[in-house]
Amino acid sequence: MISLQKFFGKTDVFYDLLEASASEAQNSVVALTKLISQSPEARSLDDLILSRRKDKEITEKIDEALCRTFVSDLEREDVEALANALYKIPKTVEKIAERIIIAPGRLEGIDFSKHLKMMQDATATVLSIVQELRKKLDLDSIKDMNSKLQYIEGEADKLILDLLADLYSGKYDAISVIYLKDLYDLMEKVYDRCRDAGNVVSHIVLKYS
Repeated sequence: MISLQKFFGKTDVFYDLLEASASEAQNSVVALTKLISQSPEARSLDDLILSRRKDKEITEKIDEALCRTFVSDLEREDVEALANALYKIPKTVEKIAERIIIAPGRLEGIDFSKHLKMMQDATATVLSIVQELRKKLDLDSIKDMNSKLQYIEGEADKLILDLLADLYSGKYDAISVIYLKDLYDLMEKVYDRCRDAGNVVSHIVLKYS
């Protein structure tokens, strides 16, 4: 059976593009962190829109490369699955920023620092696990990083439950409850997207190791 390394050795374009997409996922969380730290008047979606557009262009280039590159030994669905999983991360992060900008007054007293730190850890791990495809295809290393993504997602789920318990305590008005729950749900999706990307990489490496 042909190895993944042999396949990607035919052209570096897939490595380059997948890593670039993972990098944009990380950049989107950096942009979100910056946005939240700013005053409501200074907040802008420009950096997040730019990151998402860059990632869309990267995904389109991957599709084009798949059409132009003759590959018979690795299922193109694997590359497409990873590209799609990566693209969904900055797209979801941008939605979080949109919600923050449209109703800034609803965020008074809300601390997102734990969520932001976990999203930063998750996207950094996604970038590392994608880079591992190029480096050495170490299955044990891939498993370790994927386990870290699973752990982050689990901790995020616990945090969400705590936040929901507070949200439903009765101290918030109905609009704030709806608004904040929407934000928490979107943040949870970011972890899910990161986990999905890790699972795709693990699947690819396991299949071709």
